[in-house]
Amino acid sequence: MTTSRRVLVHPDKQALAGSVAARFITKTVDILDDRGTANIVLTGGSVGIAVLAAINESSARDTIDWSRVSFWWGDERWVPRGHADRNEQQAREALLDHIAIPATNVHPFPASDEGLELDDAATRYADELATHAEDGTELPHFDITFLGVGPDGHIASLFPHRSGIQVADRAVVSVRDSPKPPHERLSLTRPVLNSSERIWLVLAGADKASALGLAMAGASRDEVPVAGIKGRRRTVFFIDKDAAAEVPESLIAPSY
Repeated sequence: MTTSRRVLVHPDKQALAGSVAARFITKTVDILDDRGTANIVLTGGSVGIAVLAAINESSARDTIDWSRVSFWWGDERWVPRGHADRNEQQAREALLDHIAIPATNVHPFPASDEGLELDDAATRYADELATHAEDGTELPHFDITFLGVGPDGHIASLFPHRSGIQVADRAVVSVRDSPKPPHERLSLTRPVLNSSERIWLVLAGADKASALGLAMAGASRDEVPVAGIKGRRRTVFFIDKDAAAEVPESLIAPSY
């Protein structure tokens, strides 16, 4: 299967969130028409949550049959269920609590107050992924995976100069040395993220420009983890003008 990578620049964070939200709604309707169901992997961060809020605010929100959509997460902070820092909680407040989606279609990571150790929680989420796998695989068919990018180039909870980005023998990794708090987290591994048909990286701000520029210039995934991310069909960087400062002009798509 051929794959492509594009960079789409928007004037500011608000325009970025609105544009990605509109594109998500249109694409998800198409995926449901084509496949019947859709599996979406969500991210956290201010821009990722802004996209979910923009989907919720869209007049086209309910053109999606949410009963046929399932949500997963790329990573999660090891804090109690309902904690304001959980990506799950932020996503629920921004979108999931406002749409007609069955509870069984929402697949959050385990939480720190559920009686599990961190490694056991990683195993449990890997088991849940396997339970919903496509025939002959160990993973669901991920249609769209949202990712943010940190100023250091990290994606999900896979950080530079940490072992997580190198793990390829399991679906979920437990993280104990995150350079940003909380230090304990759970994350999908790079091969799982890259199994997605489409990866949509959404980022804004001048502090992301250096990492994005390095990734586009061919930096190693160990130095800049986002450099190791590539969807099976398509990889799109949705960015604002500030984040585009170090991206070569030749890589920026004129439109979509």
